[in-house]
Amino acid sequence: MRLALYQPDIPQNTGAIVRLCACFGVPLDVIEPCGFTFTDKQLRRAALDYAPLADVTRHADWDSFRAVTSGRLLLLTTAGDRAYTEHAFAADDVLLLGREEAGVPPAVHAAAAARLRIPLVPGARSLNVAVAAAIVLGEALRQTSALPTMAS
Repeated sequence: MRLALYQPDIPQNTGAIVRLCACFGVPLDVIEPCGFTFTDKQLRRAALDYAPLADVTRHADWDSFRAVTSGRLLLLTTAGDRAYTEHAFAADDVLLLGREEAGVPPAVHAAAAARLRIPLVPGARSLNVAVAAAIVLGEALRQTSALPTMAS
């Protein structure tokens, strides 16, 4: 299981996702360009001291990411045609999240094996990208029996 961010533009969200991936032991792929630098103060503040625990790979662009990525690409999107709760996850899936402001371009949509959404109440447009990542990643890890075990 991997999590991937397509051209993220809010450093605080990326920092929260770095922390999420560190805590769950899930590798993170960041597809550039980003709307900030990786030395950004807000990124460091959100990631806290978890950054050294995270397995983060940065890719220069979409093509570089696709060249080294295996497993099913699952796009989390408000335009998804299937609820994440109805999807059977596999251990080698890559959960992809788009830019906070613009999502992903049509070519990235087309590359996805599935486009998943999180059901929301009528009138609600979307969740914060870090919150969406946590919800779906938690379910994917649960389904694949890959959640970390609780210490006694």
